[in-house]
This record gives sequence, structure tokens and C-alpha cells, in this order.
Amino acid sequence: MSPRATQKGSRAPKQPRGAGVPQLLLDLLAARGPSGYESAPAHVWREAAGKFAEASTDVVGTPRALVAAKHGDQAVARRLLVMGHIDEIGLIVTHIDDDGYLWFRAVGGWDAQILVGQRVVLDSDGGPVPGVIGKKPIHLLRDEERKKVAEIRDLHIDLGASDGEEARGRVRIGDVAVIDSQPIELPNGRLTSRALDNRLGSFVALEAARLVAEAGGAQWELAAVAATQEETNFGGSRTSAFALEPDAAIVVDVTHATDAPGIDVKEAGKHELGSGPVITRGSTLNHRLFDLLRETAESEGIPFTVEASARATGTDADAVHLSRDGVPTGLVSIPIRYMHSPVELVQLEDVHACARLIAAAALRLEPDTALAP
Repeated sequence: MSPRATQKGSRAPKQPRGAGVPQLLLDLLAARGPSGYESAPAHVWREAAGKFAEASTDVVGTPRALVAAKHGDQAVARRLLVMGHIDEIGLIVTHIDDDGYLWFRAVGGWDAQILVGQRVVLDSDGGPVPGVIGKKPIHLLRDEERKKVAEIRDLHIDLGASDGEEARGRVRIGDVAVIDSQPIELPNGRLTSRALDNRLGSFVALEAARLVAEAGGAQWELAAVAATQEETNFGGSRTSAFALEPDAAIVVDVTHATDAPGIDVKEAGKHELGSGPVITRGSTLNHRLFDLLRETAESEGIPFTVEASARATGTDADAVHLSRDGVPTGLVSIPIRYMHSPVELVQLEDVHACARLIAAAALRLEPDTALAP
């Protein structure tokens, strides 16, 4: 199959352009939740899950939703885990100086150039605290300094505090911040926001579970999970895969849309906005699950592309597939532009197509479906 396996004559309905952003996705994106501090978006996700599934939360804060199988003659149904992570990248306060400036480190992977001049919101015991990220103005930089790119250690957060005592009364060391950026709907069914990586994946996992429940359940039990701590240590995916003991797993994350300037498709593959889910083939992923996802997309008329992974995927799949004595794992991604920035950008029809693909694949699983090599 070619790297871009887009099917013509799609039979599956697309999300109409201009149909608007689902309220659940807007609520997830509005909630602030850097790695390890995901309680706000996790609460939104669990509340939505409880409307159609058995919902719970584990001790690391990862919410789950179980959709029971149609048992038939089965004594015990097999279990499919569908996982997207719910955390986002952020900042954590490491020092508050006597002049009232906050110094910080990154939570997750940041390009420091993106942080310069941004507004932020810190979550403190007293509630949200606004601030701005500052650095020495260009007028005051020496010639040699102008040639250097900014580093996070060169940046600070200014709360408008008069001194360190006032700043320490408003925030504490260990408080976290995210960029103050809310979702904006763009033309052609597109959405820009911070935290699309990976509130999109957690939304798709829950939406796929809802579609399966709406269909009366599959022959496998479906466990949807919104994993915590992916951007730092895969904590939520490790604990969930271990505790739930799935017979197979599909991880949902984002990948790079390659129709933005400067991206070499010879290295990254061709995954344009609007080209549908990206199904990954690779050395750590289960080949039979890939075939199931590919065949399902073709049968349902869902456009898709294929991405190759030579080693680790950089997603929760890297933790899930090694759980216990191994879990057959697939990876489905949503193409986005400008990853790890406050202006990540997605085509909404790709999001809905991912949910439809995963739900349709779950409904195709038979009690005796073999996934071993």
C-alpha cells in the first residue's frame, strides 16, 4: 500500500464543515491540565463517560470508562483498551525571587522561542493567577546576545507583583502554568487551540466507546482510558495497561500534519489535514491490529494514511505494548499542525473519522480473533 492510502468514493459520512466543535471537546480544551496535574480535564472526561459507561478513576488520576460486551455464549469477554492521554505540556515554578519574578522549568517538551511574550495562567491554592512570560527586550540585548536563541532559563513569569513577598503570597513553588490560549474555530472545519495534543486523543477514545455503546456493545468489552502523565513518564498508560490486563489495545495520539511549510514528506510521510486517521506500522506495533484497522477503514470508506515507525513511537503505545507479558497494540493518530504550541491546528473531520474507525474496528472483533504473530 502506498504511504498515502486515501480511499476514493468514501461511503462513511463526514462531519459537515461548519458543523461546530463538540461541546465536550471544547470543555476538555478549556480545562487546564499539565502532566501530573490533570484533575480538571479528567473530571470533564469522567462526567461525560458516566452518561453511557461504568466510569472510575485510578490512583494516578487516570479516568476510565467500561462498555460491557455482548456476551452471547461467552463466559468472559476479551477486553480492548482504547487510550488517549489527557495531559498537556506546561510549566512549573521552581523559584520566586525577592523582586517577585517567577522562574520555571518545562513540564514536557517546549521550544523556548514559543514561550517568549506569552500570557499564562497559573493554578494556585487561591485559584487561577494570570501572568506574562518576559525576557530582556531586544533594545537592551548586546550584539552577541541577539544572535542567540532564548532558553527557558533566560525567561521569567511576571505576575505584576511589587516584590517577592507579594508573589509568594499568590503562588507557591511547584504551582503549574499553561499558556492562556482558548480554542478558536477557523474556516473549513478547522480548530486551533493549545492542548490538542492530546485532548483530541482522549476525546476520540471516549467517542469511540460511546459509538460502541450506542451500537449495543461489541463482542469484546471496551475500556476507554484518558491516560495521565504521557508527556513526562507514561505514568497513566503504564498503570492502566497493568491493571486492566487488556487482550489488545489501540492508542490514540496526534502526529504531524505534513502540509505545513518546511516539512519533508520523504522523512515524515504525507499526512495532510483532511486526509483522515493516520494508522502506524512499526516494529513495536501489532501487525494484525494494523491490518484490522486498515481493512476496516477500506470497508467503511474512511480515508486514511499510513505512517512508519522504525523504533519507539513516542506515544503511550511504547508503554502499553510491554505491559505484563505483552499487549498487541495498534496506534491511530490525528494529523495536526504546530505541535507543542498554543496554536495547534486540526481538521475536525479527521477527529470524527478516527472515532468512527476505532469503533468500527472494535465491532469487528470476534471472540476468537487471533492477534498473536
